Amino acid sequence: MNMPNFLVIGAAKAGTSSLYNYLKQHPQIYVNPGKGTGFFSWEGEETDFKGPGDDQQLLINNLEDYRSLFEGVSQDAIGEVCTDYIYGSKDPERIYHHIPNAKLIAILRDPSDRGYSQFLGNYRDGIEPLTDFADALREEDARIANNWHYRWHYKQRGFYYAQLKRYFDRFDDRQIKVYLYEDYVDHPVNLIQDIFRFLEVDDTFIPDISQRSNTAKVPKNKQLHQSLKKFRKLMPRGKRVVDYLINRNLYVSKPQLSPDIRQQLIQAYREDILKLQGLIQCDLSKWLE
Repeated sequence: MNMPNFLVIGAAKAGTSSLYNYLKQHPQIYVNPGKGTGFFSWEGEETDFKGPGDDQQLLINNLEDYRSLFEGVSQDAIGEVCTDYIYGSKDPERIYHHIPNAKLIAILRDPSDRGYSQFLGNYRDGIEPLTDFADALREEDARIANNWHYRWHYKQRGFYYAQLKRYFDRFDDRQIKVYLYEDYVDHPVNLIQDIFRFLEVDDTFIPDISQRSNTAKVPKNKQLHQSLKKFRKLMPRGKRVVDYLINRNLYVSKPQLSPDIRQQLIQAYREDILKLQGLIQCDLSKWLE
């Protein structure tokens, strides 16, 4: 049975949902249905997460079920997109054990913006009980100690050097491709075609990039937003109308991260960012401004 030969390992809130949809369009690429199984994070483990909505996480923790996702697939590039993988400490070893020749792709976003975007996304989805990002940051250590899922690790998921170093220590550098979210936003087709070259598929293919997925817009009326989402599940035939109403209830531009909180996060990330620059040979000075 097949296993993937490439993985998009993260980072969360760095355009991976859109990338998943762009990769799916390429005729030589197969990505598993439904983004992110968490297999290499949770293989053989019970995942009794305690955060709001964590019981709805659809994770796979056994090899047989994971392999079944790729059974009968004939495309040249076979992959999975799962943002848990960059963060989990056991993931590089598990990936190396099962697919040592896998190609690994990461997109990194300014860690302060990444954490805030994840907070806004959780708030948009109605699962973040706090309305202030600063309060959520203060609660983070307690949430981690109480086994809340990775999506609540707003600050900790931004220490990319420590996370990527595990991969560079285990895999050949030529198997790892690291991109920046800023380049993805500014030149999406160029970046995606570079990924195609890395995966050794037709790099002249241009996907439809007109739609972005999973953007962290904030609802104007949270109660209305949740009611519409519940109604959409009950009335699938009216999905297009409900989606229109949901979008009308979202702010066009999301609230900005406060300068004070940004400075606090920059100070926390500074050493990690400076080390990351050397690891990936890329100027990250904008993340320190």
